[in-house]
Amino acid sequence: MRALLVVVPFLLLAACQLQPEPAPAGLDDFAIELAPGELGLVKLRPEDSPPDFSPGWYQRDELAATVLNSLSYLAAPSSRGFFPYGPITHEHMVRSLERFLELIETARSAEEFNQSIQDEFDVWMARGGQDRGDVLFTGYGRPILNGSRTRGGPFQFPLHGLPDDLVKGADGSILGRRTASGETVPYYSHRELLDNGHLEGKELVWVDDAFDAFSAHVQGSCLVELPDGSFLELGYAGKNGHEYRSVGLALVDEGRIPRSQLSLTALRQYFRDNPSEVDRVLPMNPSFVFFQKSEGGPFGCLGRQVLAMRSVATDKDVFPRAGVVFCEVRLPSIDPGGQLVQRPQRFFAADQDRGGAIRSAGRCDVFLGTGEEAMARAGHVLALGRMYYLFLRDARALG
Repeated sequence: MRALLVVVPFLLLAACQLQPEPAPAGLDDFAIELAPGELGLVKLRPEDSPPDFSPGWYQRDELAATVLNSLSYLAAPSSRGFFPYGPITHEHMVRSLERFLELIETARSAEEFNQSIQDEFDVWMARGGQDRGDVLFTGYGRPILNGSRTRGGPFQFPLHGLPDDLVKGADGSILGRRTASGETVPYYSHRELLDNGHLEGKELVWVDDAFDAFSAHVQGSCLVELPDGSFLELGYAGKNGHEYRSVGLALVDEGRIPRSQLSLTALRQYFRDNPSEVDRVLPMNPSFVFFQKSEGGPFGCLGRQVLAMRSVATDKDVFPRAGVVFCEVRLPSIDPGGQLVQRPQRFFAADQDRGGAIRSAGRCDVFLGTGEEAMARAGHVLALGRMYYLFLRDARALG
């Protein structure tokens, strides 16, 4: 099982939102962790107005594929260990997805699709930051890098495979490092790994840009174009268990990059202009990701392929795995002139991934695809929106 590491946005845009209320002054509200056992969702009351789900009818081809991926996950016996989710049993989740898939395939119009959902499903809303319902959305993708299986020439920056002494829990959580005596202790930090050569011999590929290698860590997967024109797919295998820290914000705090100019492009240019800063700054983020060959990906924490705009990453301690989720948020798109434009989006996806830096009911990360355009869009996502999950009403789910 693997999970993409959520991107912490490089470009700190003013938060855009569909609701007219002003955005909160800071982002800390969206990082508050819930107490163990608390759910990140609350069921809408009969008097609450649910959203209009009709846009999903126009997305039904891609939706069918992502729902089938969730059902494939739920067919695995190991998935039962993550249920019940509050009152939602494993069987209830399966029936909810099966009925949603039937509606995708049989509804004759957007209006019929929306009405069927309203009639047959209970709608649960993400609690969001401070229980206000506002969710902070970010984006992630899979970059395409230039690399070689052997070190040489411009290819000097390695991506590493999983070390033998890393200890994981049954759910994939990182427990630490196994010592020679069999004791489990905290794993080495990013700087300790590099400074002390703990990963020598674990290099999977060498890429030609230090910041691109770091970006692969942030995104949790990458596609590497090799000198012969072939591609090597790498996906998340694990991490060292340390919390993520934004190196971009560290440079802002040092006064080296103005906050208003902080972006993925600005960070890359900073390190190209100041190559000696690579070894000093990048290890300020103590988190470190290990990779594995991963054909047919990228894959989320359910072990199933994630699809652009149809898969999201959340805190799996407070949100249900594999569930159907409806999102309302502004996201960037590229207009015919090549400019990034923020536009309101209403879309269905499936909750199929865990964000390595997400620990709250107020965060969601949208997978935006592979390549330069997807990464450009992902770097410009920082917006407030809403999330709604659908569960078949008990009578149908259990009947």
